[in-house]
Amino acid sequence: MSHSAKPFSEMRVDALTDRLDHALSCDKPDFRELDLGSPVSPLRTARSGAATSGPGGVAPASTSSSSSSSGSVTGKTLTLNTLAKKSDIVGGGEVSGSAEGSPTGAESTRSPVPPRNFRPGHARSKSAGAPLIFSSSSSAVVNSTNHNGLPTGNICPSGKIGKTGMAQKSSSRSDVLGSGLGNYGHGSIMRAGGGATVTAVKSGAAGCEGAALLTGGDQGRVRAMSSSDAEEVKRAGNELYKRGHFAEALVLYDRAIALVPENAAYRSNRAAALTGLGRFGQAVRECEEAVRLDPGYGRAHQRLAALHLRLGRVESARNHLFLQGQQPDATELQKLMTVERHLNRCTEARKIVDWKSTLREGDATIAAGADASPQLFACRAEALLKLHRLEEADSALAKIPKFEPLPPSCLQTKIFGMLSDSYPFFVRAQIEMALGRFENAVTAAEKAGLTDPRNVEVVTLLNCVRLVKRARSHGNELFNAGKFTEACVAYGEGLKFDQSNPVLYCNRAACWSKLGQWERSIEDCNQALRIQPNYTKALLRRAASNEKLERWVESVRDYEVLRKELPGDNEVAEALFHAEVALKKSRGEEVYNLKFGGEVEEVSGLDQFRAAVSSPGVSVILFKTSSNPQCRQICPFMDTLCARYPSVNFLKVDVEESIDVAKTENVRIVPTFKIYKNGSRVKEMICPSQQVLEYSVRHYSL
Repeated sequence: MSHSAKPFSEMRVDALTDRLDHALSCDKPDFRELDLGSPVSPLRTARSGAATSGPGGVAPASTSSSSSSSGSVTGKTLTLNTLAKKSDIVGGGEVSGSAEGSPTGAESTRSPVPPRNFRPGHARSKSAGAPLIFSSSSSAVVNSTNHNGLPTGNICPSGKIGKTGMAQKSSSRSDVLGSGLGNYGHGSIMRAGGGATVTAVKSGAAGCEGAALLTGGDQGRVRAMSSSDAEEVKRAGNELYKRGHFAEALVLYDRAIALVPENAAYRSNRAAALTGLGRFGQAVRECEEAVRLDPGYGRAHQRLAALHLRLGRVESARNHLFLQGQQPDATELQKLMTVERHLNRCTEARKIVDWKSTLREGDATIAAGADASPQLFACRAEALLKLHRLEEADSALAKIPKFEPLPPSCLQTKIFGMLSDSYPFFVRAQIEMALGRFENAVTAAEKAGLTDPRNVEVVTLLNCVRLVKRARSHGNELFNAGKFTEACVAYGEGLKFDQSNPVLYCNRAACWSKLGQWERSIEDCNQALRIQPNYTKALLRRAASNEKLERWVESVRDYEVLRKELPGDNEVAEALFHAEVALKKSRGEEVYNLKFGGEVEEVSGLDQFRAAVSSPGVSVILFKTSSNPQCRQICPFMDTLCARYPSVNFLKVDVEESIDVAKTENVRIVPTFKIYKNGSRVKEMICPSQQVLEYSVRHYSL
C-alpha cells in the first residue's frame, strides 16, 4: 500500500469524475430506415474509418503529484513530448539545420491535456516538489528562489510557527511568500528551492499572437521576456525551437521582432517556427518579408524554397534555390528534381485520362517531398473517383490538408491548367455530386468558380452541377406525386449532364420498377453498381427486380452480398431466405415446412433430418437427451438464437428417440451441435459455450 495516500476529498472528486466520464462515454445506438421504394431517401454508403491526425496531435502526458501540510495543493505536471529535430545556432543566432530550416519534416506541436482536477488559473511547476499557487489567470513572471520563509499554508504575522513539526518539514524545502507581482495576490505562497521557473507570457507586445506557458530551468529565458535585448530574446527562442517547442519559440520570436522589426533573421526564424506548426501560408509570408528586408539572405531563400517544394510549387522553389553566386544544396536540388519529375508525369497522365497513372504519380510526388500540397491530395481523391472507388475518394477528401490564404505571389500558381486554390474545390464538387450530396456539390463548385472564373473546366463543372441538382429535385417531386414516367424523363435529363452519377441511375431504376419494367430497372442498377460497387440501394433494387423475373440465382447472389453488408437487417435476411427456398423449388428439390423466423423444429426421423439439412441456407442442429442437464440448460438459448437469426433453420434431435439419426451422424456425446450450409456440413461443436455457439451461428449465417 502506498504511504502517500490521497486526501479523502480528492479521492471523492476522482470517483465522481470517473463516474461522469463513464456516463458521457456511453454510445448511443444508431437507427437506420430501409426504403426500397423511394429514390428520395439519402444515399447510404459504408464509410471507412481512417482518421489520421494532422500536425497538432496530442502527446501522452506524464504525471506526478505532490502534497504539503496544511493547505497543500495537489496536481499533475504535463510534459510536452515532441518529435522535433535538433538544430544548431549559426551566425547571428539564426536557427539552422537542413536546407529546409529543420522544422520541415515530421515535427508537430503537441498540446498538453489538462489534468483531471485542473482549475483555470492554477498551474504546477515542472518539479514534483515545487508547487506554485496561482490566484489569477493573468500573466506575469515569477522566479522561485531559495529564501527562508513560512511553511506552506501558514501565514503568521508574528513570524512564529503556528504548529510544532511544521518547521521540520520546511527545513528541507524552504518557502517564499509571494510579493503579489503579476496579480497572484499578496500573500501567495510559492515553493522555493526547486530551481524550476514558470513564465506566463502575455500577448501585449507587438507581433505576439497569443499567450504561451514556458517551462524549464533556464533563468536566461525568463530574463529574455522582460529584456529589451532582441538577441537575448531570440537565443531563448532558438533553444525552445531546438527542443521542438514551436509555439513557445514563436512567442519569443514575436518579441524579438517587436524590438527590432527590420531584422531578416528574426523573420526567418519565425517562419521556421510557423513551419513546425504546419502554418505554411504564414511561414511563406515571413520568409518573403525576410527576403524583402535582405534580398541576399541565403537562409531565407533556402527556407522559402523548401516551403514551396512542400506545397508542390516547383517553379517557385527553383527560383529561390538557385540564387546568383550561390551553389544550391545537393540534397535539396535532388529533392526538387524528383518532385518535378513525378509531378510532370502526374500532369500528363491526367491530361490523357489515365487515372491509374495519375494516382500512382500523384502519390509518388507526395512521397518525394510535396507532402503539404492540398492540390496533390485533391488529385489523389479525383483519381479514386474516376476509378470508381467512390468510398475511398470520399475518405481522401478528409485527408486534404487545410490550406490557409497564401501571399499574393502564390495566388497565380497553376496546377493541371487551373489556379491551384481552385482545384481542391473543383474535386470536392465532383465527389459530393457522385455521392448525391448535391447542395454541397453546388457550394464547392461555386467556390471554385469564384477563385478561377475563367477556367473552362471549372465553369463547365459549375453549370453541370446546377443542372444535375435541378433535374434530380424535379424527378423526386414527380416520383413522390406518382408520376413515374415523367420522373424517368427528369432523371434522364440529369444523366445527360453527368453520365457517371450512380444516384440518378438508381433513382430511375426505382421508376422502372414501379412501372413493371424489370429489365430496364436491372440495367440502370447495373450502371449504378459499375460506378459504385457497394451501392446498397442499387443492390436491393436489382435483387428485387430479378425476383420478379424469377432469376433466383442472381437474386440470391445480390441478397448474400447485402446480408454481409447489412448483417442486422431482418428484411434482407427474410428476402434471402425466400429467394433461397424459391431457388431450391425451381431446381425440383423437395422443401419441407420451411418458414422464416419459426420455432426450433423437432426432428424425429432420418428422412426428415436429411430434408432439413439439405434445405437452402444455414441449418443448426442440436443433438440432445432429455435427461442431460447441459442439454436442458442450452435448449432455452437455442430458442433465443432462433429469434435473433430468423433466416437460420434451427433443429433439435433427441438421440434416444431418433437412434438412426444419431447413428448416421455418429453422435456419441451430448450436447453436440452441427451446422449445415446448403446441404454441406461446415461445423461441429461438442458442449460449446453460449458465446462460441452464437459466434458460429452468426459467422455462417452471413
